[in-house]
Parts: sequence; structure tokens; C-alpha cells
Amino acid sequence: MGTITNLTRMWLTRSRKPFVFTNEFDPQLPFEACENLGLYVHIPFCRSICNFCPYCKVTYSKDLCSRYLDALLKEIHMTGEQTDTKKRVTSLYFGGGSPALAAERLPEIIEAVRQHFIISEGIGVELHPEDVTVPLLQKLKNAGVTKISIGIQSFQKKYQTLLGRRSIDLPAMHGALKAVAFETVSMDFIFALPNQTFADLKTDIDTAFHHGANHIAIYPFIDFTFTTSSLKAMKKKEKYRLLNKITGYCLEQGYTRTSIWTFSSEKNARYSSMTRDNFLGFGCSATTLLQEQFKINTFSVEAYCSRIDRRQLPTSLTLRFSLRQRMVYYLFWTAYSTQINEADFERFFRTPLKRMYGFELTLARLLGFIKKEGPLYHMTLKGAFYYHYYENFYTLAYIDKMWGIMRKEAFPSHIEL
Repeated sequence: MGTITNLTRMWLTRSRKPFVFTNEFDPQLPFEACENLGLYVHIPFCRSICNFCPYCKVTYSKDLCSRYLDALLKEIHMTGEQTDTKKRVTSLYFGGGSPALAAERLPEIIEAVRQHFIISEGIGVELHPEDVTVPLLQKLKNAGVTKISIGIQSFQKKYQTLLGRRSIDLPAMHGALKAVAFETVSMDFIFALPNQTFADLKTDIDTAFHHGANHIAIYPFIDFTFTTSSLKAMKKKEKYRLLNKITGYCLEQGYTRTSIWTFSSEKNARYSSMTRDNFLGFGCSATTLLQEQFKINTFSVEAYCSRIDRRQLPTSLTLRFSLRQRMVYYLFWTAYSTQINEADFERFFRTPLKRMYGFELTLARLLGFIKKEGPLYHMTLKGAFYYHYYENFYTLAYIDKMWGIMRKEAFPSHIEL
């Protein structure tokens, strides 16, 4: 698979050149002209560290968290002050870690963002199930939060034990969600766990929609090399069958597929911090994607705070895109929504999609990966599986390598992928 995917990358970028990340960065970020710009804020603190989680996180300390949030506010202002007028953005998402551990100061952070940006599509916050209480939900809603995503992983004891999670007080969580309403209540699950069946996932999906969710996300388990989890990923054929059964069941129930892994029971229920043409990331490990560059902040909380104290952006690595690399990146993550609009591509790159990738699109249609309706290319079930297959490979080949290095080095000199 590695040879095939590497050849695919070289063909699509029309270059043998790898993705090269260096430790240079721009002190002034060129985001003012970016359209469809999203915002992301990373809160890395957790009560305890889940052994399967690959994200940047540290065990909660009140003093360290306070220092970090002070630095985070400074980073938001340092970036926001680069424009003379408020920049219109699509959304603001808080991830982690457990952002609820910083709940007392989330209103302060949101207000700092609003000093520089106009948020048009709402504010989302990731929550641990234990944080879904009426007082905390009300605090979030009062601060302007409109969407929440609850990291359930599984409602079933056998998988909670495998993942090192405690049992969920389902009646209490459901009661809190009924007491404090949000535009989107998403629940996250992991699929392709050892010996997991369609019946297991169906139970989780039904439980979610019957207990307050109007949106679900079902992410595949990936065995990152730097996590301490001993779980092994499911074999390809089993995963293929399971993914198709999950998708078929959700569509039979009348749920709308909003991305490769997500389904909603209500038309306007959406939760995705990923599918944006451009985005600004604040906090350690947060990434920023602009027209011609991709940058990632240091994973070290101490190094992050020290950089900010010196009035410098906490950028660890920057990738300067070639035009073809940027197009491939755009298409890959736009396809996450299961469709690509050729008009949007032409608006973003000022060149027709067919001119750049007409042969590849025709081949994808002949292979049964996509179907075309007007300006839209829709991903088929077969296409969705192979998209997942490629995403899984690139996650392990690229993200696993990069994050593995950045967890050990605050500011690597360069990384080639």
C-alpha cells in the first residue's frame, strides 16, 4: 500500500518532491484575504491521559493551565491585531484535551476572539462525558457556545474497559442535555476495535440518537506508534464490511451523511473543525492552513508559553505549498465531506478543476468511486472506503511520524514527509 499511495501522491502533485516542513515562519500571517476561514483553539489539559489518544495533551495542573491560558489570550491578540478591521470567519472550535477544565475562562477567550473576528456559524466545544452537567452546559451556552461534541467512544462496558474509560451515567447526561439545548449535540465513537461487530455499533448509534444527540461521528481506531495502547487495528476486509453496514444503517434510518464519518438526524446539525478552506489555529499543537502555507505550533506547553512571553508566534514548523500540493490538500480534505464542488475549486484556485484533474476524475468515475451531479462530485460507498484507506495510510505515514517527533522536540529543524 505504501508504494501505491506514494505513487498516487507524486502523480497528483506532478512532482517527486516530498512535503518539506522547516522551522521558519512568518511573523505576519496572510489571512486577511482568506475566504471560508475557520478558527480552532487547543486546550491540552486532561484529568487523566487515555492510552489510545494521539493528540497533544498533558495532565491538568491549575497553575500550568492558568499560565497557558494567559499565553493563549496573548497569541489570539497577536494574530488578531494583524488586521485593521474585524475578519469574518465561519466558526470557532475548542478541542483538546478537555476544554471544560478551562470552563471558567472560556468566556474570556471567546470575548478575546470576538474582539478581532466575526463568527458567523457558531462556536463548538469538545466535552468529556463527565463534564456534561447542567451548570457547565449553562455556562457554555451563556458564553455563546452553540455546538458541543461529547467523546463517548463507546457506551458498552467491554470497550470502555479496553479503552481505559469509566462507565457513563447515561440518565444524568441525557437529563442535562434536555435541560440545556444546543444547536448541535454530537457524540463521538470509535469503530474497528478488536472483535467489534455491527450490532455493537448499532447499539451505540441508537443509544446516542435516543439520548440527546442529533449528530454522531464514528472514527476508525488507528494504532499510532507513539501511544501506549496495546490494541490492534481491525483487518482491512472486516473494516470495509463494518463501514458499509454502518453507513447503510444510518442512511436507512433517514440520517444525513455530513462527512465520511458523520451522520445527523436534523438538517442543520453540523460539527466539523476540519472541513474549512482555510483556518487559524491557536494553542500548542494547533495548525494553521492558509492559501500558500501550512503551519503547526509547538507541542510543548512550556515552549509555547515561553515563545508567547517573548511576543513571538509559537510556530514550530511551516510547509510552503507548491500549487499542485495545495490543490491535492484542498481536494483531500474537501472530499472528507463526501463531495467536491467544481465551482468552489475554480473560485479558490482560479482555474477549472477539470483542467487540472480531468483525467483523474474520469478514472474515478469509471472505477465507481464517484458520481457526478451538475457541479458536484459525490463519493460512493466504494469511494468512501478507499478514501478511508488512503487517509489511514497518510495518517500513519505522515501524522504519526510528525507528531511522534514533535512530542519529543519542541522546535525540530525540519521534517520531510
